[in-house]
This record gives sequence, C-alpha cells and structure tokens, in this order.
Amino acid sequence: MTTKTLTTQEATEVIYLVLAEIAPEVDPSEIDNSVDLTEQLDLDSMDYLHWLVGINAATGVDIPDRDASEFLTIDGASKYLADRSAKA
Repeated sequence: MTTKTLTTQEATEVIYLVLAEIAPEVDPSEIDNSVDLTEQLDLDSMDYLHWLVGINAATGVDIPDRDASEFLTIDGASKYLADRSAKA
C-alpha cells in the first residue's frame, strides 16, 4: 500500500474513524486527546491491537511493536502518523 502524507488533523480523523469501528459506543467528544486512551476507554488488549491494525490498514504506516506506546494518546498517535507518513 502506498502511504499518503498525512497532516496531524488528517491523522486524527483516521484514528477516530478506526476507533469508531472498534468501539462504536465511544463518544469522541468525551475523549481527551492528551490522556491515555486505556485510562479513558474500556479497551482490552485485543481491541487495542485491532485499533493499531486498523490504523495501519487505513494509512499504510507501519507500526512496529516497539512504537505501540506512541499510540496511548490520540495526540501521540496523530503526531506519529503525520511524522511517519511524511518520511514514507
């Protein structure tokens, strides 16, 4: 898959779209983008993994295991995706 360069805002939109697929009961307006998602939402490890895989599928940006901690917050995930897509 070809990776499109994403802005931070575009990355955030993709993150929320994938999150809606994994956890449709979540109200995005109640999420604090700077706070750990695992503290805010009832995501188990499989939900979290599916979220990462979904983000990879939607963006084409590889997310190695060692970088999974960058995705604990929406802000961190958005920055990571914008930075990585620009380098692809």
